[in-house]
Amino acid sequence: MIHERHFTVAEANALLKRVEPMLRSLRGARNRLTDAEAHEALAGAAPGNGGGDPGRNVGEAFLELRRLLLELQELGIVVRDIDRGLIDFPAILEGREVYLCWQLDEPARIVFWHDLEAGFAGRRPLD
Repeated sequence: MIHERHFTVAEANALLKRVEPMLRSLRGARNRLTDAEAHEALAGAAPGNGGGDPGRNVGEAFLELRRLLLELQELGIVVRDIDRGLIDFPAILEGREVYLCWQLDEPARIVFWHDLEAGFAGRRPLD
């Protein structure tokens, strides 16, 4: 087994209400980190004063990104793609370790799974 914690479908579904806003915040923090305007302003201001507001905004976004990733990791959730809000919940299905797969803007319930090596392209319906 690769993972220490495994989720039932019911446990993963119950966490989605908590995890969905975290994923949206994670995506927002990542967007602030990659904002070209902020980086341009930071590059121009950094030699004189450390970046001022742009520097603070990038730093805060980094800390939020780090905090959210750590919180999801501590829950036992595997973050696959921040842009898509794609996550996996380690699970045991028919006696083998798999991932229950979910992404933002899907219904608020787990309906797909995939083998550990298969990834998103190998998703299969639970039913």
